[in-house]
Amino acid sequence: METITTTVTTWVSSPDNQQLIFLLMVGASIAIFAMGISAVFVGNSNPVKKRMGVELKSRQEEDASEGTRRRLVDIPSLMGPVAQWLIPSSDIELNETTKKLTYANFRAPNSLETFYGIKAALAIALPAVTFFVLRWFPDVTTQQAIVAAIAAVGLGIFGPNVALEKIAARRIKALRDGFPDALDLLVVCVESGLGLAAAIQRVSVEVGVSHPELAMELSLVNAETRAGVDRAKALRNLADRSGLDDIRGLVSMLIQAMRFGSSIAETLRVYSEEFRDRRMQKAEEEAAKISTKLIFPLVFCLFPSFFTVAIGPAVIRFIDVFRQM
Repeated sequence: METITTTVTTWVSSPDNQQLIFLLMVGASIAIFAMGISAVFVGNSNPVKKRMGVELKSRQEEDASEGTRRRLVDIPSLMGPVAQWLIPSSDIELNETTKKLTYANFRAPNSLETFYGIKAALAIALPAVTFFVLRWFPDVTTQQAIVAAIAAVGLGIFGPNVALEKIAARRIKALRDGFPDALDLLVVCVESGLGLAAAIQRVSVEVGVSHPELAMELSLVNAETRAGVDRAKALRNLADRSGLDDIRGLVSMLIQAMRFGSSIAETLRVYSEEFRDRRMQKAEEEAAKISTKLIFPLVFCLFPSFFTVAIGPAVIRFIDVFRQM
């Protein structure tokens, strides 16, 4: 290990080799950038590829599970022996990862491949960067370098999962914060005489500034409906994309109202009242937890400072009196 590190350090320390490495990196970056730009222009200007992309997307939507397995076929061959630690073997874990990518607004057809590709790249690149950085720390032993490399591998494998969960949770919270305002506006629009599609479009425009995530989801519902998707299916897609129980409950009530021919305005009014009651109960529940949550800050933060200020001078005087005795 020390021989390899010394050899790499000696080779990299040479000015000629550093200049060569810099030129290779610049050349590779320019080549990759040029290939990406050319691929974008060729893909956008080729009608055959556009049509093939539409057909491929429709087939993937018809059979999602088979499509997921098919998309993952090429990844293990690219990752080699690392694939068994990066790619889950069960369909349940794959579906969970797909859901998290959807909740985080990563909905491209190749999002799953990109995610596992990033994990593989980080699992390989971070240890290499670690060894490269550690050469400036000569006091680090070989065992410590190996431990740091293992930690870097773990960060590359589990770091993207944590980041994806954080992004998905942040977006779900944004949708949850904007849903009450959108529901009130939807009730007003429907009761004023607008149809459901026109009301959803109007609400998406009105909440576009304050809640852009929810506005985008509502706009997608109308886009799917105009593209020929059944309205019930478009609403179910909204519930699946959002991952929010409140939206899922609203969608279920709207589908039921459309199926049995009941008034959509009355359905929205009833759900709005139930939703307000549920929000009030949730707020009361959180308020009831405050007294319990305040115990630890009071005991460990407020009480020590209070007793220090209140009893501290008396304790100092007692210590002085006992010293004089």
